Amino acid sequence: MSFVTRGFRGRRRETDESGRVPPGQYRTDDFPVLSAGPTPHTPLAEWSFTIASESGEELARWSWEELRALPSETVTVDIHCVTKWSKLDTTWEGASVDTLLAGIETDAAYVTAWSDGGYTTNLPLEDVTDGKAWVAFGYDGEPLDPEHGGPARLLVPHLYFWKSAKWVRGLRLMDDDDPGFWESLGYHLYGDPWREQRYWGD
Repeated sequence: MSFVTRGFRGRRRETDESGRVPPGQYRTDDFPVLSAGPTPHTPLAEWSFTIASESGEELARWSWEELRALPSETVTVDIHCVTKWSKLDTTWEGASVDTLLAGIETDAAYVTAWSDGGYTTNLPLEDVTDGKAWVAFGYDGEPLDPEHGGPARLLVPHLYFWKSAKWVRGLRLMDDDDPGFWESLGYHLYGDPWREQRYWGD
Protein backbone atom coordinates (compact mmCIF):
# COMPACT_ATOMS: atom_id res chain seq x y z
CA MET A 1 0.00 0.00 0.00
CA SER A 2 1.33 3.42 -0.91
CA PHE A 3 1.81 5.78 2.03
CA VAL A 4 0.81 8.80 -0.02
CA THR A 5 -2.48 8.71 -1.91
CA ARG A 6 -2.06 8.80 -5.69
CA GLY A 7 -4.16 10.81 -8.11
CA PHE A 8 -3.21 14.33 -7.08
CA ARG A 9 -1.80 15.72 -10.31
CA GLY A 10 -5.01 17.20 -11.69
CA ARG A 11 -5.73 18.50 -15.18
CA ARG A 12 -3.25 21.20 -16.07
CA ARG A 13 -4.24 24.52 -17.59
CA GLU A 14 -1.12 25.86 -19.21
CA THR A 15 -1.79 29.59 -19.01
CA ASP A 16 -3.20 31.91 -16.38
CA GLU A 17 -3.29 35.68 -16.67
CA SER A 18 -5.26 36.44 -13.51
CA GLY A 19 -2.23 37.35 -11.39
CA ARG A 20 -3.65 35.05 -8.72
CA VAL A 21 -1.48 31.99 -9.34
CA PRO A 22 1.81 32.05 -7.41
CA PRO A 23 5.19 31.40 -9.06
CA GLY A 24 5.82 27.79 -10.01
CA GLN A 25 2.11 26.87 -9.84
CA TYR A 26 -0.37 25.92 -12.55
CA ARG A 27 -4.10 26.45 -12.48
CA THR A 28 -6.45 23.46 -12.41
CA ASP A 29 -10.23 23.10 -12.45
CA ASP A 30 -9.97 19.73 -10.66
CA PHE A 31 -9.69 19.27 -6.90
CA PRO A 32 -6.79 16.79 -6.66
CA VAL A 33 -6.49 14.55 -3.60
CA LEU A 34 -3.21 14.03 -1.70
CA SER A 35 -3.23 12.37 1.71
CA ALA A 36 -0.56 10.90 3.98
CA GLY A 37 -2.17 7.63 4.95
CA PRO A 38 -5.73 6.27 4.77
CA THR A 39 -8.86 8.39 5.09
CA PRO A 40 -10.20 8.21 8.67
CA HIS A 41 -13.94 7.88 9.31
CA THR A 42 -14.81 9.08 12.82
CA PRO A 43 -18.55 8.87 13.58
CA LEU A 44 -19.96 12.35 14.18
CA ALA A 45 -21.32 11.20 17.55
CA GLU A 46 -17.70 10.60 18.63
CA TRP A 47 -16.20 13.67 16.94
CA SER A 48 -15.03 16.71 18.89
CA PHE A 49 -12.78 19.71 18.41
CA THR A 50 -10.45 20.84 21.21
CA ILE A 51 -8.35 23.90 21.99
CA ALA A 52 -5.52 22.86 24.31
CA SER A 53 -2.57 24.46 26.04
CA GLU A 54 1.01 23.42 25.29
CA SER A 55 0.88 21.07 28.30
CA GLY A 56 -2.25 19.43 26.93
CA GLU A 57 -4.75 21.10 29.27
CA GLU A 58 -8.16 21.31 27.59
CA LEU A 59 -9.18 24.97 27.29
CA ALA A 60 -12.30 24.53 25.16
CA ARG A 61 -14.13 21.66 23.49
CA TRP A 62 -17.05 21.33 21.06
CA SER A 63 -19.01 18.31 19.91
CA TRP A 64 -20.02 18.17 16.25
CA GLU A 65 -23.44 19.60 17.05
CA GLU A 66 -21.89 22.37 19.16
CA LEU A 67 -19.43 23.28 16.42
CA ARG A 68 -22.21 23.46 13.84
CA ALA A 69 -24.23 25.69 16.19
CA LEU A 70 -21.46 28.30 16.26
CA PRO A 71 -21.68 31.29 13.90
CA SER A 72 -20.38 30.18 10.51
CA GLU A 73 -19.05 32.02 7.49
CA THR A 74 -19.03 31.29 3.77
CA VAL A 75 -15.74 32.32 2.14
CA THR A 76 -14.48 32.15 -1.43
CA VAL A 77 -10.70 31.77 -1.63
CA ASP A 78 -7.91 30.53 -3.90
CA ILE A 79 -5.95 27.49 -2.71
CA HIS A 80 -2.41 26.45 -3.63
CA CYS A 81 -0.91 22.99 -3.18
CA VAL A 82 2.82 22.43 -2.71
CA THR A 83 2.59 19.86 -5.55
CA LYS A 84 2.18 22.95 -7.78
CA TRP A 85 -1.54 23.09 -8.57
CA SER A 86 -3.72 26.08 -7.73
CA LYS A 87 -7.51 26.15 -7.71
CA LEU A 88 -9.23 29.53 -7.82
CA ASP A 89 -12.55 30.67 -6.36
CA THR A 90 -13.17 27.74 -4.04
CA THR A 91 -16.14 28.23 -1.71
CA TRP A 92 -16.14 26.93 1.85
CA GLU A 93 -18.34 27.12 4.93
CA GLY A 94 -16.95 26.95 8.44
CA ALA A 95 -16.39 28.51 11.84
CA SER A 96 -13.54 30.98 12.02
CA VAL A 97 -10.63 30.20 14.32
CA ASP A 98 -11.29 33.64 15.83
CA THR A 99 -14.69 32.35 16.99
CA LEU A 100 -13.11 29.24 18.50
CA LEU A 101 -10.43 31.22 20.34
CA ALA A 102 -12.83 33.86 21.66
CA GLY A 103 -12.48 34.16 25.43
CA ILE A 104 -9.22 32.18 25.57
CA GLU A 105 -6.33 34.21 26.91
CA THR A 106 -2.92 33.12 25.71
CA ASP A 107 0.61 34.36 25.20
CA ALA A 108 1.30 31.59 22.69
CA ALA A 109 2.95 32.57 19.42
CA TYR A 110 2.17 29.35 17.52
CA VAL A 111 -0.38 26.58 17.19
CA THR A 112 -0.08 22.94 16.27
CA ALA A 113 -3.11 21.59 14.43
CA TRP A 114 -3.69 17.88 15.01
CA SER A 115 -5.92 15.49 13.13
CA ASP A 116 -7.38 12.01 13.07
CA GLY A 117 -4.70 9.66 11.79
CA GLY A 118 -1.91 11.41 13.70
CA TYR A 119 -1.21 14.24 11.24
CA THR A 120 0.05 17.55 12.64
CA THR A 121 1.11 20.88 11.18
CA ASN A 122 2.54 24.01 12.80
CA LEU A 123 1.45 27.61 12.19
CA PRO A 124 2.07 31.02 13.71
CA LEU A 125 -0.95 32.05 15.79
CA GLU A 126 -1.17 35.28 13.79
CA ASP A 127 -1.73 33.21 10.63
CA VAL A 128 -4.90 31.59 11.95
CA THR A 129 -6.46 34.69 13.55
CA ASP A 130 -7.87 38.01 12.32
CA GLY A 131 -10.04 36.36 9.67
CA LYS A 132 -7.29 34.24 8.09
CA ALA A 133 -8.41 30.69 9.00
CA TRP A 134 -11.49 28.52 9.53
CA VAL A 135 -12.50 25.05 10.63
CA ALA A 136 -14.37 24.22 7.42
CA PHE A 137 -17.15 21.64 7.24
CA GLY A 138 -18.68 22.59 3.89
CA TYR A 139 -17.36 22.87 0.35
CA ASP A 140 -19.22 24.18 -2.70
CA GLY A 141 -22.54 24.16 -0.88
CA GLU A 142 -22.26 20.55 0.30
CA PRO A 143 -20.85 18.77 3.38
CA LEU A 144 -17.09 18.37 3.05
CA ASP A 145 -16.23 14.98 1.53
CA PRO A 146 -13.97 12.71 3.60
CA GLU A 147 -11.36 12.61 0.80
CA HIS A 148 -11.03 16.38 1.09
CA GLY A 149 -10.81 16.35 4.88
CA GLY A 150 -14.41 15.94 6.02
CA PRO A 151 -16.13 16.14 8.33
CA ALA A 152 -13.91 19.17 9.03
CA ARG A 153 -10.55 20.48 7.96
CA LEU A 154 -8.50 23.53 8.81
CA LEU A 155 -8.60 26.13 6.03
CA VAL A 156 -5.62 28.52 5.86
CA PRO A 157 -5.76 29.59 2.21
CA HIS A 158 -2.86 32.06 2.19
CA LEU A 159 -0.37 29.25 2.90
CA TYR A 160 0.37 26.08 0.95
CA PHE A 161 -2.52 23.69 1.35
CA TRP A 162 -0.69 21.11 3.50
CA LYS A 163 -1.11 23.68 6.30
CA SER A 164 -4.92 23.30 5.93
CA ALA A 165 -4.93 20.06 7.90
CA LYS A 166 -7.52 17.48 6.85
CA TRP A 167 -9.70 15.71 9.47
CA VAL A 168 -8.67 18.33 12.02
CA ARG A 169 -9.57 17.65 15.64
CA GLY A 170 -7.87 20.43 17.56
CA LEU A 171 -5.37 23.22 18.00
CA ARG A 172 -2.65 23.22 20.63
CA LEU A 173 -1.37 26.65 21.65
CA MET A 174 2.44 26.62 21.59
CA ASP A 175 5.20 28.94 22.80
CA ASP A 176 7.65 27.63 20.19
CA ASP A 177 7.37 26.65 16.53
CA ASP A 178 7.32 22.84 16.65
CA PRO A 179 7.56 21.16 13.22
CA GLY A 180 4.58 19.04 12.22
CA PHE A 181 4.41 15.91 10.04
CA TRP A 182 5.51 17.26 6.65
CA GLU A 183 7.73 19.94 8.21
CA SER A 184 9.70 17.22 10.00
CA LEU A 185 10.22 15.53 6.62
CA GLY A 186 11.74 18.59 4.96
CA TYR A 187 8.84 20.86 4.08
CA HIS A 188 9.14 24.55 4.93
CA LEU A 189 8.16 25.62 8.44
CA TYR A 190 5.95 28.45 7.11
CA GLY A 191 4.91 27.66 3.53
CA ASP A 192 4.17 30.93 1.72
CA PRO A 193 3.23 30.05 -1.88
CA TRP A 194 4.11 33.53 -3.16
CA ARG A 195 7.67 33.07 -1.90
CA GLU A 196 7.80 29.41 -3.07
CA GLN A 197 8.56 28.21 0.46
CA ARG A 198 8.13 24.53 -0.30
CA TYR A 199 11.13 22.96 1.43
CA TRP A 200 13.82 23.71 3.99
CA GLY A 201 16.09 26.40 2.60
CA ASP A 202 13.50 27.91 0.24
